[in-house]
Amino acid sequence: MYAYTDFDTHFVRQRAAQYRDQLQRNLSGELNGEEFKALRLQNGWYIQRHAPMLRVAVPYGELNATQLRALAKIARDFDRGYGHFTTRQNLQYNWIPLDKSADVMDALAAVNMHGIQTSGNCIRNTTSDCFAGVAPDEVVDPRPYAEVIRQWSTLHPEFAHLPRKFKIAITGATEDRAAIAWHDIGLQVIKNAGGEVGFKVLVGGGMGRTPVVGTVISEFLPWSQILVFIEAIVRVYNRYGRRDNLYKARIKILVKAEGQAFLDDVASEFADILQRDEQGGAQIIPQGELDRVSANFQRPAGVVANHAALSVPFVVPADAPDAYKRWLDRNVHGHQVAGYRAVTLSLKHPTQAPGDATDVQMDQAADLADRFSASELRVSHDQNLVLPWVRQDDLFALWKAARAASFATPNIGLLTDMIACPGGDFCALANARSIPIARDITERFADIDELYDIGDIDLHISGCINSCGHHHSGSIGILGVDKDGKEWYQVSLGGADGSAISGGSVAGKVIGPSFAADEVADVLEAVIDTYRAQRSSGAERFASTVKRVGLEPFKAAANLVRRATATDTAKAAAVTRTP
Repeated sequence: MYAYTDFDTHFVRQRAAQYRDQLQRNLSGELNGEEFKALRLQNGWYIQRHAPMLRVAVPYGELNATQLRALAKIARDFDRGYGHFTTRQNLQYNWIPLDKSADVMDALAAVNMHGIQTSGNCIRNTTSDCFAGVAPDEVVDPRPYAEVIRQWSTLHPEFAHLPRKFKIAITGATEDRAAIAWHDIGLQVIKNAGGEVGFKVLVGGGMGRTPVVGTVISEFLPWSQILVFIEAIVRVYNRYGRRDNLYKARIKILVKAEGQAFLDDVASEFADILQRDEQGGAQIIPQGELDRVSANFQRPAGVVANHAALSVPFVVPADAPDAYKRWLDRNVHGHQVAGYRAVTLSLKHPTQAPGDATDVQMDQAADLADRFSASELRVSHDQNLVLPWVRQDDLFALWKAARAASFATPNIGLLTDMIACPGGDFCALANARSIPIARDITERFADIDELYDIGDIDLHISGCINSCGHHHSGSIGILGVDKDGKEWYQVSLGGADGSAISGGSVAGKVIGPSFAADEVADVLEAVIDTYRAQRSSGAERFASTVKRVGLEPFKAAANLVRRATATDTAKAAAVTRTP
């Protein structure tokens, strides 16, 4: 993990002290609400439906056990005993009183954490593959580059007031687990035929009202020039991005509207910045600086390859519990280091909202990290936690400990391993609630045998068109909408987040009019039943079946649910009218 320098530590603590002064001036009336708003947003503080919400940065999803315990203590001392891990590898609190917010900032700074640039129209937290540094399919570890981008972009004076928020994702693996094509800038670290490291760069991806898959703007950019290229992209966006319309302010709109002209402007700006390099005007990354940062991302002390494991395959005892075997199948992943595995701690438990973790669970996860994973954890894009350094011979002991902490649900990649935003229960922007829909679906598909028969499937739920639940990229997407002041839900099929398995990035298509909240689980069941009837074999994934047979069979099944509901409603009304 990246170790803060004295400068980093001083910077974060100074920022916390600055925020305390700003808060005190607001509470005393010296700063009015509007003046304070811009200052609190720069530190991750929102005012939501019921209370302030804090978004804590977890850069590229990596944190240690000490930090997680600090997050647990904040949940316990200042919130209502839990936090919510998001798709962008952050943690959100929903109930912290504003007059306690400076105390929380101090508590975060004490463990080198903060909320800087987790909100506002700036470059947000750079996200990455939760298996970075351990994934067998990794070409180059993206974390050093993500850290360089973090340092460069933090409080960048030119990009503090962009037309709209700006998000960057980076991966260094062949399998895209960071959904890079759905970001304002998507970066894939690659090697060319000569073994040189560089970046494939995408620009203009995004969800929301206008889902757009990013456009490739460079097939291979030398790694040392990546900051210059990002600067060129953001500078062109800052110059020409729309500020007159909130819904058309994202870079995806500019890229879509200008097309080649945008790409040409970026190329021109990039060339101009490079030309100034002789005067030190270009942010070319020196080899020495990359080496300094990369030194933080070596294997933890004590992690040593067990070469015997290469010749002796891991064998599960025949008398092992079925639940353990399923956990091994779903929650345990391959590793670069022989004799090690990465393990997902599922935050998709029937009794809590997807991505939520209580203070007790956070402490328990920290204990598991200390005991089994060199004190390190990751936050995944799918709103789970990952232990990246687990010895193969510790798996059974870890499973028992994870099970006791409700982390061992063997559903990773299955229907109930869903992505969901907090929705209307918390968010002031939401049109509908997400959490009750997630709960209904989890209860409907509680049978683990049925989940295994259904197989791999991505279910994403958003409470509004802003798509914090990434509904556009789900094999099944659910979007909350407002109709006459009531909660309704659109269902879309065929979306993909960019993985090779799903066949690239694509936005799902809506399969008909919206459904009432109490119809959604029925509609989902009808869709799943149609898939099971239409698939060519038990091995054909849901996404492949939808692509092969088209949407019509699924539309028909969903409409049957609607008609059945309408009939039941009519019958109930007739009974009510009968004397």
